Order: sequence, then structure tokens, then C-alpha cells
Amino acid sequence: MGLDTPQRLAVDALLDDPKTRIIVCCGAGGVGKTTTAAALGVRAAERGRKVVVLTIDPARRLAQSMGIDSLDNTPRRVEGVDGDGGELHAMMLDMKRTFDEIVEAHADRERARAILANPFYQSLSAGFAGTQEYMAMEKLGQLRAKDDWDLIVVDTPPSRSALDFLDAPKRLGSFLDGKFIRVLMAPAKVGGRAGMKFLNVGMSMMTGTLSKLMGASLLKDVQTFVAAMDTMFGGFRTRADATFRLLQAPGTAFLVVAAPEPDALREAAYFVERLAAESMPLAGLVLNRVHGSDARQLSAERALAAAENLEEGGIVDQEPGKAGLRDATDDGSPAVDDVDGDAESHAEDVDSPEHAGHARDAEGTDSTGDGDADAVTAGLLRLHAERMQVIAREQRTRDRFTSLHPEVAVAEVAALPGDVHDLAGLRAIGERIAAGVPAGA
Repeated sequence: MGLDTPQRLAVDALLDDPKTRIIVCCGAGGVGKTTTAAALGVRAAERGRKVVVLTIDPARRLAQSMGIDSLDNTPRRVEGVDGDGGELHAMMLDMKRTFDEIVEAHADRERARAILANPFYQSLSAGFAGTQEYMAMEKLGQLRAKDDWDLIVVDTPPSRSALDFLDAPKRLGSFLDGKFIRVLMAPAKVGGRAGMKFLNVGMSMMTGTLSKLMGASLLKDVQTFVAAMDTMFGGFRTRADATFRLLQAPGTAFLVVAAPEPDALREAAYFVERLAAESMPLAGLVLNRVHGSDARQLSAERALAAAENLEEGGIVDQEPGKAGLRDATDDGSPAVDDVDGDAESHAEDVDSPEHAGHARDAEGTDSTGDGDADAVTAGLLRLHAERMQVIAREQRTRDRFTSLHPEVAVAEVAALPGDVHDLAGLRAIGERIAAGVPAGA
């Protein structure tokens, strides 16, 4: 352990607390957020909670590991999770479908049909910057409002920045309040021909420029979309603000997920500071893929020195004719009984051709076997030295984070030899997260 040993994150206590209603797994890309979220969901369900895991991972690994053919916007029951009254459901955010559901729920049938058929809306709902993060917030709000589950575990989007999830409501508000939207909404607010006349007279230069930049057809699509969505914009902002407040509520717990690498922990530190600035409840840090060893008492330096001695022949004397000295007396002289009492029988045995052949075979086996064993041992010692160097580097990286944020509880998760592909693997990850220390630590 390092000098700045952090407090251990009590994961099971967090999962068992009925007041914990939402767990948000966040962090940089590629650090294991999806696996962590799924493993926490499995563990919580098998400890009696009714859980839904919401993932935004396009790789669909979560469905495969849970034995489901595919995930969509509807929560699906995961079979094979054995808990005391607990259940596990899983779903993957369908960004466009979520947007469509919002339109269908908050617009009359005719207006909803017009919005869904609008080309600009189709582009916006399928991939507009920030839409995925905002729709994740919308879906979280929907799940919490239904109250069908007592724990929601959220795997945040694989964004360029982990902060995009928190920034989505504010970015949406800025977009809706922007000058561009206000200009396009002006005709709808004035209404009918008067509105179009107002736009044509007062904004002719601007629309002319926009037509050149966007194309007349696209500009018309945008204007139609904004006119149809006008009554819904306020609802978007209201729901976004409500979800943001939900993330600040005591029943929410953020888990920052990272790997023991400088870039990942630097991002984690930035996220910890941002959560504090937004008054959002941080439960702790899950440090994935931490290496350990069951032979930590053998340092890298000693292992390398031993390997060099073996390779240079400095420990084992391999000169021929020395094997007989293994039965020597303590002062180094040959054992008397071996020399005198058996001299004659030894001579007879040596004279036999059969024995001579066995001796040659034995000598060749001993010599070659010792050499191979020494080479294998030296190689293993060098591998151990490399592992100890990795452990030391990871520990220094973690200690730098801990020195900056000593208040953050940490669960260190031992690295696995391969990827997780099934429920058994998710259970193993959950056990490691709950244990909070890597193997051999």
C-alpha cells in the first residue's frame, strides 16, 4: 500500500441502502463503465433490489453478457439472476426512439405526425451534437417517474468528455434561448401570413444569408420544425432542470470509474471537482484493472538480480562431475561409507555396458534439464519484475490522485485475464468491486 492509503469504498452498503435510488457510473471512455454498471446491477439484484440498468454503450456488450439477444428502449428482464426477491432489467438507450416518445407524449396527433416527418427533426433526433446526452437524461427521468424499480444504474454515454452528461441540460437551454432559434420562432409567434410577412420584411437579409449557407429547402424544414416544436420547448427545459435536480438529490450516488493510468485519473479528478461544484453526491472512485501479486515480498530489483545470476551461472554450479558431491559430509569430504563400502559394487556396475548407457542418458538429462529449468526460472523472475514495476507505477498514480482528493473512497478492482462475456463474469467483477482491493494486495 502507498503512503496515501485511501478509505475503502463500501459498495455493498451503498447497494443495500434503500435510500439509494440512482447510481450513475461516469468517467473517461474505455475505463470499464459499462461493465461496472452491469456488475453493480447484478450484485444489487442478487442482494434483493429491483434494478434496471440503463446503458448507452453502442457496442452491445451488456446484452451479450446478460444472455439477451439485444437491448432496446424497453427494459428487459434478465434471467438467471438469483436474488432474495430481487430482479434485474436492462435496456439500451435508443436516442431517436426516446425523442419520438417525447414528441408523441407532448404534442397532439397531427402536430406529432408533422414533427416526426420533418427532415430536420429526423437529422436532429438521429445525431445532433449533445442529443444523446440529453436523451439519456430524459430516459432517466422517465424511469424514475415510473417508480417500477427501486434502483436505477446508469452507464453514461461514451462521450469525448465525461462532463457532457452533466452539461446536456444547460446546452439544450442555451440552444433554445439562442438568437437563431428566436429568429426562426418569430413567424410562428406572430402567426399566419402576418408572421411570414414579418420574417420576409424584417429578416430578409438574414434569411437570404441562411438560405445560401443552409439551402432554401433546409431552412424551410428548420422553420417548420421550430414552428411545430414551439409549444414543446418549454417542456424540454423544464424536464431537463427537473432531472438535473434529481441528480443532486440525496438518493443519487455518483461513482467515478477510472483505470490506474495518468490520463484516466486526471479526468476522474476533474470530474470529482465538477461534481463538488454542482453539489452532486459522490459515493467514490472505482479503480478498474488494478494489477496485484501474491509475491509482493519479492521486489523487482531482487527478482532481476536473481534472473541475471541464473542466466550467468552464478548460483548453480553446472560443471560436470559435481553431482556426486551432493552427498558429501558437512566438511566437504566424500561420505566414507559411499566410497569404501560400495567401491567394489560400483566398479562392477560401471564395467557393465548396460550401466554405461544409463549413465550417459542420466548425465544428458541432468545437464539439459538443469539448463532448461534455470532458463524458465529466470524468465519467470523477469516477468515478476515487470509485474512489480507495473504495480509500483499504478500505485504512484493512485497516490497522486489520493493526495489531491483524500476524501474520496476508493474500490480497487483486480484486472481480469480476459473480457467479461456472461453473468458469471459480471458476478466476479461485482465481488471484486465489493472487496475493494486487487488480488495479492
